[in-house]
Amino acid sequence: MKRKDVELLAPAGDMEKLKTAIEYGADAVYFAGKRFGLRALSANFDKNELKEAIEFAHSKGVKCYITVNIIAHNSDFIGLADYIKELEELKADAVIIADLGIASLVKEVAPNLELHVSTQASITNIHTALAWVKLGAKRLVLARELSLQEIRQIKQALPEDVTLETFVHGSMCISYSGRCLLSNYFTGRDSNRGLCTQPCRWGYQITPVNNENKESYPIEEDERGTYILNSKDMCLVEHLEELYEAGITSFKIEGRMKTPYYLATVVNAYNRRLIEIENGQEPKFDWKEELAKTSNREFTTGFYFGEDNKQNYKQSGGLQTHTFVALVLQDAENGYCLVEQRNRFKLGDELEVLSPDENFNQIIKVEQILKEDQTEIDDAKGVQEKLYLKTNLNLKQNSILRKRAEK
Repeated sequence: MKRKDVELLAPAGDMEKLKTAIEYGADAVYFAGKRFGLRALSANFDKNELKEAIEFAHSKGVKCYITVNIIAHNSDFIGLADYIKELEELKADAVIIADLGIASLVKEVAPNLELHVSTQASITNIHTALAWVKLGAKRLVLARELSLQEIRQIKQALPEDVTLETFVHGSMCISYSGRCLLSNYFTGRDSNRGLCTQPCRWGYQITPVNNENKESYPIEEDERGTYILNSKDMCLVEHLEELYEAGITSFKIEGRMKTPYYLATVVNAYNRRLIEIENGQEPKFDWKEELAKTSNREFTTGFYFGEDNKQNYKQSGGLQTHTFVALVLQDAENGYCLVEQRNRFKLGDELEVLSPDENFNQIIKVEQILKEDQTEIDDAKGVQEKLYLKTNLNLKQNSILRKRAEK
């Protein structure tokens, strides 16, 4: 497998995240405008920001796919045709859609805009895949519920110019490829129109219907209830060659609402593993351990290999072994680098470098911290304070410093 033969596709909830994904090795990014995408609670991009984002990405040789993947109601079509025309004018590389009506509208008003079919469309078989191809789809983002064998069969049935994309890392939905009604039922916020409140991450208890005292009973011996609908996170970093051999050429990372630190960690790990595979190298690092340094709910390979251990019954929030403590603002010079503090660190701490360059995984022992006025301090605990950190490493701008999280 050649690195150029596959695509590492990363989420971008805002401009900072888009630039982080590109900096750390993404070949393509997917993001949304202010409407019509499934992450309405993310910052997203207005028209001017869309233009800036697409131009910036293209200047770096990175493709831009715009999500228009809501399950649309009648009212959602107001202004949609004009928006799609704008995306074509802005030279977006493709739109990701899930709705048949939206797909038809795209082909009508922007025939040169490439059509990618979202995982929300729940493509689980050859016949559905071929039906979308007849409607003009050039890429299919397959449902997460498929095995590798089923993916292989779909690929063999498709024309050569139609590519397959699947998720390789991130949160998994309890319902078929995101088609969930829980959020709408409990809170009135429609997950299929971008407003999911993630009830699948909540703890639950049993309340008998005919219980006059309205007592609730825990499902397990746990005062918080049990997260019976809460999935572990997908992680396929150890199986990229197998996915490629099955016909998948776009490896997609979930997480438009995740942090820049999350994006940097995940994109960096997958990009480096893909480069190792191209060079015929065994892993230089334990990549699952590296990925555990940012937020996760434990890992699973999902449905690809028939694994029957997908649920996380312990907690809804993410765990991580390391904390993002500082962002490098300028290239190091004369033994010091200017950083912006994000979390507390102090003299004597060992900070690990997260970067797309040769400094990755190097350790800095904190020996001296200077404020901008050159005053020495021994404990960096301000809020986004700019500080000079002594180091013998040639750190580059936008590198991240992290330290092991305190238990």
